[in-house]
Amino acid sequence: MPSVRSVLIWVALAVAVAIPIALAAGSPLLAWRDGIYVASSFAGVLALALLLVQPLLAGGYLPALRARRGRHVHVWLGAALVALILLHVAGLWLTSAPDVIDALLFASPTPFSAWGVVAMWAAFATAALAAWRTRFRMPPRIWRIGHTTLAVVIVVGSVVHAWLVDGTMEPLSKAAFCLLVVLASAKVVLDLRAWRLLWPARRSADHR
Repeated sequence: MPSVRSVLIWVALAVAVAIPIALAAGSPLLAWRDGIYVASSFAGVLALALLLVQPLLAGGYLPALRARRGRHVHVWLGAALVALILLHVAGLWLTSAPDVIDALLFASPTPFSAWGVVAMWAAFATAALAAWRTRFRMPPRIWRIGHTTLAVVIVVGSVVHAWLVDGTMEPLSKAAFCLLVVLASAKVVLDLRAWRLLWPARRSADHR
C-alpha cells in the first residue's frame, strides 16, 4: 500500500493542477468565444500545467515515478507538451493568423507574445535535442547542460507569458500556479547541479 506521505503528495499535485484549470473553465471570457479559441486556450493552460509535473519527474520527487519509470513518463509528457504548444499556436492561427505572424516575427505590440514565442522555440529545441541524443549518441554532459538550459528558458518564458496574458486563467490561481512552477523548477536545477558539468571544460581551457 502507498504510504500516507505518497498519497498526500499526489493529492497536493492533483489539487494544484485542477484548481487553475477548473477556474479557467468557468471564465466569463469564454462565454462568447468559438470552439477553436477555447481549445487553443486550454491547450495553453494544460501546457502550463505540465510544466509543474515535468520538473517533479526529472527530480524524482513523485512517488512510484522515480528513476527509469519517471524518466519514461518525463519523455512522454515532453512530447505531450510540444503537441499542446502546437495546438495552442494552431488554434490562435485559425483565430487570427496576422497576430500569430507578428508574434513569430517579434513584431507584436503585446509584450506576452515574445515570451511565448521564445518558450515555444525552446520547447522545440528540447525535443530536437532529445532526438539527436539517441540518434547521434550525444555525451551525457552536453545533454544535461543543454536540456537544463532550455528547460530554464521554457519555464521563464512560459511563466512570464502566462502572467502577462489577461485571458481565461483566474489571476490569483494563475499567480500561485506560476510560482509553484518556478519553485519546482528551481529546486530541480539546484538539486541536479548541471552547471557543475561546465567546470571540467573551464579547467581544460585554462591549461591551454
